Amino acid sequence: MKRRMKGARGTAGDTGDSPVAVNVRVRVHPGTDGEVRGTVVEDFGDLAGHKVDIGKNHMVGPARRWAVALDAGGLVFGDSDQLAAE
Repeated sequence: MKRRMKGARGTAGDTGDSPVAVNVRVRVHPGTDGEVRGTVVEDFGDLAGHKVDIGKNHMVGPARRWAVALDAGGLVFGDSDQLAAE
């Protein structure tokens, strides 16, 4: 996992044409009643998307790609399709 220095602007990486990156302002769940705003603080990139099942026991769902510090406080995790750059 690559760490970015505070204040450094990230790059879109493998998000296609998406401008979502570390230190970019985003809307989470845009266009819904649950829309919130914040700033991307971490990109988990290749670490995202792996669920854990042991035998028949489901331990945890897939991780999300982005961590977003919300303007109202708190932290939320989301995938690229759940975020829109401002």
